[in-house]
Amino acid sequence: MPSVIIVLVILVVLVFIALIKTIQVIPQASAAIVERFGRYTRTLNAGLNIVVPFIDTIRNRIDLREQVVPFPPQPVITQDNLVVNIDTVIYYQVTDARAATYEVASYIQAIEQLTVTTLRNIIGGMDLERTLTSREEINAALRGVLDEATGKWGIRVNRVELKAIEPPTSIQDSMEKQMRADRDKRAAILTAEGIRQSQILTAEGEKQSAILRAEGEAKAAALRAEGEAQAVRTVFEAIHAGDPDQKLLSYQYLQMLPKIAEGDANKLWIVPSEIGDALKGLSGAFGNLGGGAPGFDTSAKERRREEPPVD
Repeated sequence: MPSVIIVLVILVVLVFIALIKTIQVIPQASAAIVERFGRYTRTLNAGLNIVVPFIDTIRNRIDLREQVVPFPPQPVITQDNLVVNIDTVIYYQVTDARAATYEVASYIQAIEQLTVTTLRNIIGGMDLERTLTSREEINAALRGVLDEATGKWGIRVNRVELKAIEPPTSIQDSMEKQMRADRDKRAAILTAEGIRQSQILTAEGEKQSAILRAEGEAKAAALRAEGEAQAVRTVFEAIHAGDPDQKLLSYQYLQMLPKIAEGDANKLWIVPSEIGDALKGLSGAFGNLGGGAPGFDTSAKERRREEPPVD
């Protein structure tokens, strides 16, 4: 009786183990490779799957989601013989679980080595300056080569990114000095441009001020000239309205002679020819008033004029 119980327990355990091996649950976005006696049979997709226990075995479980793999810095030589360290990041996704299992031994290691060799080929045809400024070009070229090579492995490379490009320390120091010099140059140019604009604006302001000042002076001179002309016209009209005789005009002319001689700059005073006519008019006026004015002996002047000159 005890032996029968032991046999039943063993059978129950075997059945339980067989059930566990028969029912296979595959998570979402995953796949499993089934082999029968060491040979590929089928690929199990997500969900509940049934296999033959002790005959079918699960060879590999593969994650079908997009994976991100960073690679350590790799030394690469540029076209101008400078060594730069480049960090890369690969975004890939397994599209064929069977090919990823049987076409390549380790697709992660294969992708890494392929990335390094391709990167060296691409950077080897560029100088340092172009390498530092052509990230998009390098990413596109690297992705094209990797996607083509990994297609037969059942892997699709979605993106390739360069995390960092580190040139040698000496080159970094030279680049920093150059950048500092460029910044100082731009600052000096901006300062000079500001001074130039300030001087231009100041000159424009002075020009406008001078123009306005000249216009004001011209208008003032025109108004003064117009006022003087009006005054002359008024005096002229008043004189003609008063109808003065020759005697009054001669007297006014004599009164104006001292004013003509005023001023320190007048070193020479030329008596105009009209002074004789003015004196003659005055003498005639005084003669008519008192029978001849003292100090004006016209008869003597006439006698001297009539006397012939002595040889």
